[in-house]
Amino acid sequence: MQRTYITPRGILRGVAARAGLAHGQAWPMPGSAPGGQAFTAAIVSRRAGAVVSQSLITRIEYDAGKPDPDIDRELLGIGAPRGPFAGHSLSRPLIMGVLNVTPDSFSDGGKFSDLGAAVTHGRAMAAAGATLVDVGGESTRPGAAPVDAGEEVMRTAGVVKALTSDGVAISIDTRHASVMSAGVSAGARVINDITALADPLALEVAAKSGVDVILMHMQGEPRTMQDDPVYAWAPGDVHDFLRARVDACRAAGIPLSRIAIDIGLGFGKTAAHNAELLDHLGMFHSLGCPLVVGASRKSFIGRLSAGEGSHDRLPGSLASALVAVAQGAQILRVHDVAETRQALALQAAAYTPGA
Repeated sequence: MQRTYITPRGILRGVAARAGLAHGQAWPMPGSAPGGQAFTAAIVSRRAGAVVSQSLITRIEYDAGKPDPDIDRELLGIGAPRGPFAGHSLSRPLIMGVLNVTPDSFSDGGKFSDLGAAVTHGRAMAAAGATLVDVGGESTRPGAAPVDAGEEVMRTAGVVKALTSDGVAISIDTRHASVMSAGVSAGARVINDITALADPLALEVAAKSGVDVILMHMQGEPRTMQDDPVYAWAPGDVHDFLRARVDACRAAGIPLSRIAIDIGLGFGKTAAHNAELLDHLGMFHSLGCPLVVGASRKSFIGRLSAGEGSHDRLPGSLASALVAVAQGAQILRVHDVAETRQALALQAAAYTPGA
């Protein structure tokens, strides 16, 4: 069976985007650049997992040829409007601040395991520009051991409740249905799950909760995911997994308007896989969902650079964020909120809708 995928290339912004659309040379693309975005398309076909052809095509060229149902479906998803997520407009990129209330997370483990310290940091991230604060009670770094769901609830519920009472929008970062329920009961507006709601009860909990969900791709599980990750073609494999999970959510009663997706950088992927996924990030818009990207401080940044430790990866984190937003990503999950907000402000200024 042959599958076809579209990766937006030749991305246009502002006046150029409007001209490309008006003259039928480009397709519309979701994103937050002032004046809108448009693109020409890189078309990739693969059979039995292997890439068999790649080509670049403009809208005029495609419209003049023979219609392809796979391509039409991909283009429809990419061009579909995106509504609000967690009650917030996606007209500009949203920043999701990372708040790990764990003793062993890869970057800030132990710093915010105390309730007071966690709440103070959550407030600070919101004040610095985080639209959402992502509260997690289980480390999912490579090699991490699982945490009992009851312990996870004890770590997170009080933090979620306190920050919610302050008016901070919260997502609960968990793969356990019982923790999802507790987080939503405490006020969380989003369920953020690295396993894309794989817990047998998670789909039902998420559907009944009425909150938005983030579905992430992970190959394997945290203890072993980095042992030897293998893909036929990483962008296509991750895309197919996420499409299947979006379909499962919709079948369970979770509408597309409540779903966002995350390619899962660093979760069962080599540095080369992560770089390839970032290069093909625009391809995931075809699923019709807002796109979340979490590259912040991850080890692949050091592997692609000079081996820097987690606290010396801010430049690479910001570069990854700007690459993602340039391809239309709507939500960035980051540790360094103020720095990311500043980088986005400069990028937005450069994307003004002038000539």
